[in-house]
Amino acid sequence: MSEENQEKGEILELEEIKTENEGIQISNDVIAVIAGVAVSEVPGVAGMAGRFAGGITEVLSGKKNLAKGIKVEATETQAKIDVNIIVEYGSRIPDIAFEIQKRVKKAIEEMTGLKVEEVNIHVQGVNTDMVKDEGKTDKNVEESEE
Repeated sequence: MSEENQEKGEILELEEIKTENEGIQISNDVIAVIAGVAVSEVPGVAGMAGRFAGGITEVLSGKKNLAKGIKVEATETQAKIDVNIIVEYGSRIPDIAFEIQKRVKKAIEEMTGLKVEEVNIHVQGVNTDMVKDEGKTDKNVEESEE
C-alpha cells in the first residue's frame, strides 16, 4: 500500500507543477506575433500600419514582420493590445474591428493563458488600390468592345 500512496503522491506533485505558471515569462514580441497572425486572418484587413523603421527592416530582411502595427503591454497575468490596421475599401469597419477583437483575444488567451483586458483597434487608413484596379479593367473592356 505504501507504494500505491507513493505513486499517488508523485502524480499529485506532477499535476501541481503543470498548473503553476510562475517563472514562465512570455515576451511581448511573441504575444504581438500571435495577435498579428489572428489579425491577418480577418477578411477586410488590407494590412498592418507600422512605424517607418519597421517597414525598412521588413524590406531589407525580406521577411514579413507579423508583429508590425501591434503594441503589447503585458504583465504576469494580463495583456493589453493595440492594433493598427489598414482596411479594404468598401469593408464595414465596425464589423472588422469586432472580429479582430474577438480573434485576438481568443488566440492570446488560448496560447498564453494571459487574460486579455483590452484589444484597441486603430484604423490608420483605407486601401483603395482595388478600386483603382477595377476602374482600369472597366476601361480596358470598354476599349476592346469598340
